[in-house]
Amino acid sequence: MKQVVKSSCPLNCWDSCGFEVTVENGKVSSVEGDKDHPITQGKICGRGRMLETKTNSQERLTVPLKKVNGQFIEITWKQALDEISEKMTNIKQKFDTTAVLHSHDYANNGLLKNLDKRFFNCYGGVTSLVGSICWGSGIEAQTWDFGSSDSHGPDDIYNSKHIVIWGRNVARTNMHLFNHLQQAKKNGSTITVIDPIFNATAKIADQYISIKPGMDGLAAIGIMKYLIEQNKHDKAFIEDYTEGYSDLVDLLNRFTLEEVLEKTELSLQDLKYLASIYHDGPTSTFLGLGMQRYANGGNTIRLIDALVAISGNIGIAGGGANFGNIQVGKSFNMDALTLPKKATSSRQFTMMKQADGILEAINPEIKMIIVTCGNPLVQVPDSNKVRNAFESVETLVVIDHFLTDTAEMADYVLPTTTVFEEEDIYYASMYHHYVNYGSKLVEPPGEAKSDLWIWTELAKRLGFENEFTYSIDEFLNMAISHLSDDITLEKLKKQNRLPLPVKNVPWNTKEFTTLSGKFEFTSTLAKEKGFNGKPEYYLPKESSISNPKLAEKYPYQLLSIHPLRSNHSQHYPLIAALQTVKIEVSEDIAKDLELLEGDKAIIFNDRGRLSGIIKILKKAHPKTINVDEGQWHKFGGSVNLLTPDDNSDNGQGSILYDCLVNIEKS
Repeated sequence: MKQVVKSSCPLNCWDSCGFEVTVENGKVSSVEGDKDHPITQGKICGRGRMLETKTNSQERLTVPLKKVNGQFIEITWKQALDEISEKMTNIKQKFDTTAVLHSHDYANNGLLKNLDKRFFNCYGGVTSLVGSICWGSGIEAQTWDFGSSDSHGPDDIYNSKHIVIWGRNVARTNMHLFNHLQQAKKNGSTITVIDPIFNATAKIADQYISIKPGMDGLAAIGIMKYLIEQNKHDKAFIEDYTEGYSDLVDLLNRFTLEEVLEKTELSLQDLKYLASIYHDGPTSTFLGLGMQRYANGGNTIRLIDALVAISGNIGIAGGGANFGNIQVGKSFNMDALTLPKKATSSRQFTMMKQADGILEAINPEIKMIIVTCGNPLVQVPDSNKVRNAFESVETLVVIDHFLTDTAEMADYVLPTTTVFEEEDIYYASMYHHYVNYGSKLVEPPGEAKSDLWIWTELAKRLGFENEFTYSIDEFLNMAISHLSDDITLEKLKKQNRLPLPVKNVPWNTKEFTTLSGKFEFTSTLAKEKGFNGKPEYYLPKESSISNPKLAEKYPYQLLSIHPLRSNHSQHYPLIAALQTVKIEVSEDIAKDLELLEGDKAIIFNDRGRLSGIIKILKKAHPKTINVDEGQWHKFGGSVNLLTPDDNSDNGQGSILYDCLVNIEKS
């Protein structure tokens, strides 16, 4: 019997696509795009299609595993859950519940994936992670500036006279925005791409501007200086709706245009061009994740926000500083799902520094780590330190579909279900405002169980079963029942997707959710958190300008962009072509070192070494190297063997791109 059912993509990306899933004889046989979805309109990427391969893979974990004398043996669910819960009970009695670390990431955008927090809060509160390796600096930065990180609706791009894609490879990471770009260009909008790498998005641009990695904030300073000098800034907006403008001017006055051009490696013509399109609005700006992954990452986003603000492109149709769209996630009643008040103890490490947190923790030490929705040994910076930290802990529990690098280190591995084997509501707080419903379509292989089932069974053993005696519908209604009658679970199941009540043009009333109610060049919230709050510019931590001695030893900037065919590390075991490390180098590096495509090479710094095959980047900024993130160590090694694990300037993001390396032919 063949059946086609509407479903949703759970992957952590901008687009949150609608699916049409074909089920035959109890198996998922294909995944296609839902043509009726108002945003994604039947178009999906290869990563979404791969979910069929992932669900049906013979490499799936199907039974609980326990490591005995260095080898995994199969055990029953009862034994696994009994032993894990007994260890958690002992930890609670002898130490404190914060001796358990919940290491998590964002591999699945399902609403019910937040029930892990409910479990750990009911347990008493554990050591949890804050910040984000992926986008934390930018979200925090825009929260300081606007009060939230809110983006314009997808269709608003057709109100833009000019569109600036700043540090985002839309073609690779946000395909439906790419479709809108193509149409907007046909309609007469100009497209400008600013990026160290000439990518697929740059190919359709009217103007491509190559910038030295890590210097984006300084470029924004130069553009603002020129706008103000030419009297082309929006004085009325600045006067009526902003706070701290004099502090911004003080910062701008510390730099000359000549210094800006020298350090950013832009031309004066580039800078004047950018100033002209910001003045000649409405101009929309779409910000990528890479440029906020530096030690100066938060202030980079703040300075671009400031540029968008002083040029009059805030709160108008066709404008915006579009980074996240967290007004989508704020639509849900997460407290009802997660029960934060149940926690009586708490401790936090940043996601980036979790290895140091584990190694340095006292009162109590970390005795157990439970990993959900992530593969930290691959995804967390400074992989060697992460391995040392995870190996130092008495008990490591991993919940996953596959025997990842992290799972291979574990004492217990618990097999969980994929998107088509469970029921949930899916959304993304990055691009559009539609939530998608996904029903359970097939049975999981072997004894794989849903995360919810695992938490419920552990809760029974730990004495708070009553907090998990709800049906899936009841849990989902906890999160959405406060919304209007237009958004009900019954309607969502019937219509498959519904729009959430968000603003299509954020800040159109010029009322901001900062403490002052204005756009804040100098952030009151930042001051309350112990920061200066003023707009600042810092050089990257590792660059030829800030650390010339280090740059003599390691002269090349290493980037680690998102892979085309895998959502972070998830699909590497499924695609043989991905299971080779590719080292992409700019043309000048290849010429200077006589590297040819296909050569074997090693990149290295004081943190680690990585071997791979050379590929030459066309039109990349000089002295630039890229290795896609997500590669498993068993397939050659993660780029995070080389990346630093420090926190960004606002404490909420990574500095993955703030990384110098050297390279030699092997």
